Amino acid sequence: MSDAGTDKGGDDITDTLNPFMPSPEDLQHWTSVMARAQQMMLDFALGQADAGKAAAPLFDPTRWLGSDGAQMWAEQSAKMWEQGAAFWTQLATLTPGFTPATPAESPKDRRFADPDWTANPAFALIRQTYGLLSDQLLETTRQLSGLDPEARVRMEFAAKSMTEALSPTNLAITNPEVIKRAVETRGESLLKGLRHMLADLSRGQLSHVDPDAFEIGVNIATTPGKVIHETGLYQLIHYTPATKDVFTIPLVIFPPWINRFYILDLNPQKSFVKWAVEQGLSVFMVSWKSADATMKDVVWDDYVAAQVDAIDTIRDLLAVPHVHAIGYCVAGTTLAATLAMLAAKGEADKVRSVTFFTAQVDFELAGDLKMFVDESYLTLLQQLSAQGYLDGRYMAATFNALRGRDLIWNYVVSNYLLGNDYPPFDLLYWNGDVTNLPAKWHRQYLVDLYRDNRLVVPNSLSVCGTPIDLRKIETPAYIQAGREDHIAPLASVWRLMDHLSGSKTFVLAGSGHIAGVVNPPAAGKYQYWTGDNAAASLDDFTASAAETKGSWWPHWIGWIAQQDGAKTPAKGARIPGKGKKKAIEDAPGRYVKQR
Repeated sequence: MSDAGTDKGGDDITDTLNPFMPSPEDLQHWTSVMARAQQMMLDFALGQADAGKAAAPLFDPTRWLGSDGAQMWAEQSAKMWEQGAAFWTQLATLTPGFTPATPAESPKDRRFADPDWTANPAFALIRQTYGLLSDQLLETTRQLSGLDPEARVRMEFAAKSMTEALSPTNLAITNPEVIKRAVETRGESLLKGLRHMLADLSRGQLSHVDPDAFEIGVNIATTPGKVIHETGLYQLIHYTPATKDVFTIPLVIFPPWINRFYILDLNPQKSFVKWAVEQGLSVFMVSWKSADATMKDVVWDDYVAAQVDAIDTIRDLLAVPHVHAIGYCVAGTTLAATLAMLAAKGEADKVRSVTFFTAQVDFELAGDLKMFVDESYLTLLQQLSAQGYLDGRYMAATFNALRGRDLIWNYVVSNYLLGNDYPPFDLLYWNGDVTNLPAKWHRQYLVDLYRDNRLVVPNSLSVCGTPIDLRKIETPAYIQAGREDHIAPLASVWRLMDHLSGSKTFVLAGSGHIAGVVNPPAAGKYQYWTGDNAAASLDDFTASAAETKGSWWPHWIGWIAQQDGAKTPAKGARIPGKGKKKAIEDAPGRYVKQR
């Protein structure tokens, strides 16, 4: 070798070495990586064993590796890796000039953004094969005969979820970006990804952000205020005025109890609460308690009673006859029931106006969530809720599954395979800050509303002993919907226009269930549409609707002022804790921090 090297020249020898052959230093480093990975997995396994000794609820998310389903998943993953290795072996026999056929033009897919998916023949073939198999599976599912519409929807959803899960981007061995990152970092990216994955397994939940990046009340949910009222179900926050005078009629916000209220108070730049206070509103927020075993008998009546209690508490505190009320998502559904009950009892005047954020009352067109109300799913929920409440991590997994590509597999690749740092994104932190649900009420909600759609049947349901009929609601209503909402679809939210009897203003916001609502004017994002509120159908409304760039919030505050523009000095009971309701603690309170 030394003579040959002398004949050809040392530089030539260096040039002909395999560029992918690891140096001794690289081999030593990779050995270290593997040793550290083995130690991490051993520590995790020991931790799981210790956790298994303690009593835990059925299907505890933090111990999912011990379930039959997880073992099956592991076996299938192993097979996929074996097949992937075999595939690469076969590719090695291809002739150097092999190039797969150019794929047909299709919408851009961010999963395949790396240039090697097109430029490298091997990866181009993998991508093309995956595309063909995915299309074939989806088309076969659509052509199945003998299925009723609901079964067909479930089959298509399952097929779509399967194709997303089987994407070659989700495996390290068939993702060129992952391979290049691993080579560049000498395996450190894979080790970091493993650390992320084991941490998530310990938590029983997929992380979208660093769980330690935010602290409630410190850098998120920071609008000043006081908790001035508390029950076993909720805390009532009164926010500090930011103007000399305030609207005489106060505003109470009912957020959904399936999430934390601070989606409306993420940070000063995005906070609807802060913005509403700056517009001169006396703002009150309900902070629901995350369910525990003591709430096993909580039902819908309790949430309706809580809404009435909050309304009456504010009316008494400020000595006003009525309030403006906002209901977001499921809390908006419940607010409609509350208004129907108040109307039936002759107490409708307690609420001067109602605003619905992406709320539904008619669930005929409720979208993909209706797939989770059949008997098999309800039976599973009963098993998962044996302790009297449903662990919020299961609900989070359900919502993530509705957008699996964006909310599951995207983060599997980024967090686990690429080992990327978590982004400091407050919205994603909120999304992972789950709440538990009372088991009895959760099942009642799914059966009575989603499955049987009884809320729109006059007097089919009773709340607090009073039969309710939505047609009796004459409270002026502002109805906001998201054009791309997959939780409360636009067509479903529109049905509010059909069932309420008072004056109604419909606003269609750009984006979806969250960004369509949380869209501060200063951001200059999206748009909204207004139109003929007497339109006979959604199609008629959209056909003549006028588009306005930016946030719909200024339009809403203008509508609020039209209901009653009277102002009063921001003093006395308008200052949190200065009236008959003394401050219990600073906002955002204890309940929002409980898991």
